[in-house]
Amino acid sequence: MNIETANRLLQYRKNSRLSQEELAEKIGVSRQAVSKWERAEASPDTDNLIMLAKVYGVTLDELLNPKAADIEPLSADAETHEEKSNPKVSFLGGIHVDDGEGNNVNISFKEGVHVDTNEGAHVHIGNGKVEVIDPQNSTPKTKFTAKDFFLFILFPIIVCIAFLLWGFSGELGGWTTSWLSFLTIPLYYSLIDAIVKRNASHFAFPVLTVLAYLIMGFFFNLWHPGWIVFLLIPVYYVIVDGINKFLGKDKTEVIIEDNTNHE
Repeated sequence: MNIETANRLLQYRKNSRLSQEELAEKIGVSRQAVSKWERAEASPDTDNLIMLAKVYGVTLDELLNPKAADIEPLSADAETHEEKSNPKVSFLGGIHVDDGEGNNVNISFKEGVHVDTNEGAHVHIGNGKVEVIDPQNSTPKTKFTAKDFFLFILFPIIVCIAFLLWGFSGELGGWTTSWLSFLTIPLYYSLIDAIVKRNASHFAFPVLTVLAYLIMGFFFNLWHPGWIVFLLIPVYYVIVDGINKFLGKDKTEVIIEDNTNHE
């Protein structure tokens, strides 16, 4: 089922002033099934389509074909005088909250996290990705994938675990030095940024020198002459700046050459 059809099913339900749970009871399916239809994650079978059309008082063609009939949204007066359903909370198979006004949140290990608003917006977290569906845009937008999780989220979690294990173990200074592990977080992210942007100046080199200095001091008692590592900071940026200028000069020469060829 496409997003356009899913949004039509959602609008028909809202115009009928039914919650997902109430509609599910009328046609004999689960509330999760109705939610999936309205998120375009599944399609109702023929029998359910017939039941939906009957409940909404329309034909199958009107239900599925956007050109068959226009769906009139509820007017402001109608919404004002509409009898709202009571908020409902269920813990069957997870946590399900319906405020009775078309906004609901569903959380479960099997289906993930799904948030649906009465304005037609949907957010789905599951199957290793996060999707944001805009009712004004028929194309789902993937904002977050499993790859992003392992690349950006997993590392701080590992660092926190390492910090706790290191601290509780008492080895290498225990809690006195285990906090050094947190300095690897900016190093990790700045390294990714430097690689993606192909610019070594984005790497947090000063943090690396601080970490190196503290390691030499805590573990080898080389506070002096360990401070010399800080002298590497200007050297690093001078080298990186020189490389960037060199690469920039190369790019300029290529552009000039290309323009000459076109002439």
